[in-house]
Amino acid sequence: MISTPSIAILLSAYNGVEWIEEQIDTILKQQNVKIQLFISVDLSTDNTYDLCKEFEQKKTNITILEYGDRFGGAAKNFFRLIRDVDLLGFDYVALADQDDIWNDGKLDHAIKMIKQDDLDGYSSDVIAFWSNEREKLVKKSFPQKKFDYFFEAAGPGCTYVLKQRSAQKFKKFLIKNWGDVNLVELHDWMIYAYFRSQGMKWKIDDKPLMFYRQHGHNQVGLNSGLKAYLIRFNKIKKKWYRDEVQKIICLLNERSAQDISLKRFFLIKNFWHLRRRPRDVVILLFMIIFKIF
Repeated sequence: MISTPSIAILLSAYNGVEWIEEQIDTILKQQNVKIQLFISVDLSTDNTYDLCKEFEQKKTNITILEYGDRFGGAAKNFFRLIRDVDLLGFDYVALADQDDIWNDGKLDHAIKMIKQDDLDGYSSDVIAFWSNEREKLVKKSFPQKKFDYFFEAAGPGCTYVLKQRSAQKFKKFLIKNWGDVNLVELHDWMIYAYFRSQGMKWKIDDKPLMFYRQHGHNQVGLNSGLKAYLIRFNKIKKKWYRDEVQKIICLLNERSAQDISLKRFFLIKNFWHLRRRPRDVVILLFMIIFKIF
């Protein structure tokens, strides 16, 4: 008899009263899996924590972590979840945001892919959607490159499903390097970078099985449109992007099978291997040549 796979789902929440109930409902409806949902609520100004406690009282498979700390961002909250949740009793670990909508078969499909391809980590494309019913496919499943993990995540962290023993390795790394890892602003990028740096196998699937909500309070979001590009360009000019790459290189370069440098000659020589999407490759090369990066 084949046992039902068990999954620890780690959900980071902050001021999410408007959306979190719908997201939790779609998580609880996942097919062919046994789930335990762990929620960490960043210190909020609305009733997110109280609402989550109500869910916990009604459902035995929902656990709310101790409340009262201000993490100040999703990454620190997710790192807290990975550190504090006991992952050892589960087969897989998945990440969830507070405001998305999951298809019923999201986790079942991810696990089938992990088993089929013997993966350590899985992520996928998503469908972004807005309150005016506009939808857009967000494609992240361009072919992986030799150094892409130093320069970008594997897509939105809310699509990540990790094999438990591989997630446990990241957890040990996280605890050992707690201070430095918490300086990295994007948890999904840090997790993908660690997995790839260890030679672990990761698939970015082209099958979107969730709706990625876009609203004025997204910490990252889709980053599309002129306004978003201008904001991103200004951050790049201020060296935010380079600084994040440098943090990850410093954390992982000694542990990575790939040696990488931020010297211009190295970056120009290897420009095709730095990002997955061809357009992003060209943009990054332009920034390197003109010393914007």
